[in-house]
Parts: sequence; structure tokens; C-alpha cells
Amino acid sequence: MTEDVLLTISDFSVTYDVDPPVEAVRDVSLQLRRGEILGLAGESGCGKTTLAYGIQRLLKPPAVITGGDVLFHDASGERVDIGALSDDDMRQFRWDKASIVFQGAMNALNPVITIGRQLADVFTTHRPELSRRERTRACGDLLDLVGVGRERLKSYAHELSGGMRQRVMIAMALALHPQLMIMDEPTTALDVLVQREILRQISDLRREFGFSVIFITHDLPLLLEISDRIAIMREGRIVELDTAENIYRDAQHEYTRTLLSSFPSLTGERGDFVRTGAAATEVPA
Repeated sequence: MTEDVLLTISDFSVTYDVDPPVEAVRDVSLQLRRGEILGLAGESGCGKTTLAYGIQRLLKPPAVITGGDVLFHDASGERVDIGALSDDDMRQFRWDKASIVFQGAMNALNPVITIGRQLADVFTTHRPELSRRERTRACGDLLDLVGVGRERLKSYAHELSGGMRQRVMIAMALALHPQLMIMDEPTTALDVLVQREILRQISDLRREFGFSVIFITHDLPLLLEISDRIAIMREGRIVELDTAENIYRDAQHEYTRTLLSSFPSLTGERGDFVRTGAAATEVPA
């Protein structure tokens, strides 16, 4: 079982040092297995993104990691204590071992630099031995891989659709073949057809390259479709963790049942919502 574990999070806590202090993440413990998609669901403000940024040590003041450990079990057999890495080592770890797709691709991409240059910067920083021609070829291959097309290397972010920009962010996250990809609301603000295409692509790429995914969203039905396991987060804590099938068929925590029941059924009468477990919420028509 230990050989199947990629990431171990133990009693991890983050506090925002304001007046009064806000405990955004409270004693979170979970494991991520190799090759699995772990969904992280919960309402806005429950600490999902704070946890993701904490794993990657991307938190900025007033956020402070106040406890816990994050251990990365490298495929080579090395165990990496992320909290103990120096700043230089952590910069190397990011993108190389674990990458992140940030929420809001338009804001994450630099509007005055071409897509090709932004992709090339990843290779310039982490693979300096590559020649300029090799970097350009690798960037084109990445865009082809995610369905954007290498002809967009000279395009700017504003010249791409929202779905294409999100695909570029996925390409950037895949550039160095990381073992872990963290995806923070990667389909937010995209129409349902584009969402479907991107989700299918993520699943296909995961099968092809074997990386693990932490997929963060408030959209629990979406996670039920794509995830192997789902962690439900509320007020900074993990309140339930189980397979997607068990979450759907027999959710144990009242909050999980409430989340499930808050999404309307496409087949029932008006006012009837998805029902699971022993409880459900019904809103009158």
C-alpha cells in the first residue's frame, strides 16, 4: 500500500494571521495514491484553495502554515519533506515533480507575452540544457497534445478562447511530466460543452502519463463523474473521504448529503433534488 502512495498530508493547518486569526485549514490528513484523481469539494471559503497553495508553498502573508507535514513519495523511492525544502529546492520541485493549474487562466497567463514564450520559460528555468530549437519543438508538441495546435505559439492570451487558455495552462503544467497535478477550479466560467471536452482530456492525459490529480471544485456532481475518491471539506476540515461511488450512494456526513441534495435532478418533478443516503433537502417549486 505504501508503494502506491504519492503524497501524504498529516495534520496540516493554515491560519490567516489577522485580527482575529482565521483558521483556514485545520488538521487535514489524507493520502493521494499514484495515478488517481482525488476530488476536493466544498463550498466557497472552506479552505480548498488554501490547502492546495499550502501543499505547493505558494501561500502569501497573512497566511501562515501552523502545523503538519506534507511528504512527497517520489517514483525514484525518495521521500521528500516539502516543508523542509529550501526556497531554491522548492522552486525546482514545482513544475518538475508537482504542478498546478491555477483558477482563472486569463489572470494566470501574462497578457503581453506570447503563449510560446511563456511555455518556453518553463523549459528555460528547469531544462536549461535544451537548445532554443528543442524548446520550441517541445512547446509545439505540448500545444498539439492538449488540442490547441502549435500554430498558436505566437498568439497572446487575449487572442484565445477561455477553453483554449485553460488548455494552455494544462499544457504548461504537463511540460516537465510531473507526478502530481493540482487543478484549482479548472473549468470555472467555461460553458458546459468546453467543460466536458477539458475533463475528457484530463482523464485521457492521466491515463497516458500516469500522473495523480487533486481536482478542486465546489461542483460535487462533476467530481462524482471523474474522481476515484472524493474528500469533502467544510470550515477547513475534511469531514468525509471515500470513493466517488460510496459518496454518491451512501454519504455518511450530513454536510455531504446536503451538498448532494442541493443539485437539481434533470428527470424529477420541479422541487425534487438529487437524493442520497438517509437525508435530502427539498426546495418547493
